[in-house]
Amino acid sequence: MPAEVISIGTKRRACWSLLEVARAGGRPLPYGILFVDQETGRLTPRLRDLACFDELEEQEFDILNALSGDLEQKAGEMGGLGLLESLEDSLSGFFRIGDRTSIVYSDANATVDRLFDDHVDSEVREYITHLPLYGLRAAATKFGEAMEAEEERWVRVPGSLRLTTGMFVAHVVGRSMEPLIQDGSACIFRAPVTGSRGGRYLLIEKFDETDFASRYTVKRYARQGPRDESAEREAPIHLEPLNREFEAFDLTSDKFRVVAEFVQVLQP
Repeated sequence: MPAEVISIGTKRRACWSLLEVARAGGRPLPYGILFVDQETGRLTPRLRDLACFDELEEQEFDILNALSGDLEQKAGEMGGLGLLESLEDSLSGFFRIGDRTSIVYSDANATVDRLFDDHVDSEVREYITHLPLYGLRAAATKFGEAMEAEEERWVRVPGSLRLTTGMFVAHVVGRSMEPLIQDGSACIFRAPVTGSRGGRYLLIEKFDETDFASRYTVKRYARQGPRDESAEREAPIHLEPLNREFEAFDLTSDKFRVVAEFVQVLQP
């Protein structure tokens, strides 16, 4: 198979292999992509959802269930390239690994997603393997105002994450939550936000902000002192960045609303 080239952005060299699962009486089933940066040795795996293997024996299913953690542990011990060499020397029977293919890429996660769709499984299973991607304004409309908003597309997310219909993906702009959230990162959020909000990282819409770039922000929610139900005016909420180059600020509840809770970064 010829090498594939990604021509957008800063280019890096990597290699990838197709991992397959043998099935009795049938052709091997593509199971996942093992993608390794050739300079850093970092492994980026993408494995098929386990719901696709309901015909397997319990012991075989348990092996698949443990594989993701096992791969990451071994890659940490011997590096991604060392892991590929080990698998190429040892795999047979239930698991099979294909020949390595060289590739030039600029974004590891996007490249692995494309390889997975091309060689393993391209089906979009809404809220099972994929989440909707919204712009921040559309997300605030749908999950803050409970109005209809159309997603830009559906995005594949890690198979280890349990999805619900209130989850979505949006890009976060700005450096105030670094190092957790890099500028431009695609992040997973969950709505609605229930229970105590204290100490949680929340996507917030500021009502008095007319600049779109500043109207939607992710901050740590920290109430200033206990809530006093008898007070005429509610105490302001302290909203904190992680990056010390940015200052925290206070807002009263009539000046903002909570749209969703940050879950994790999808693509740094």
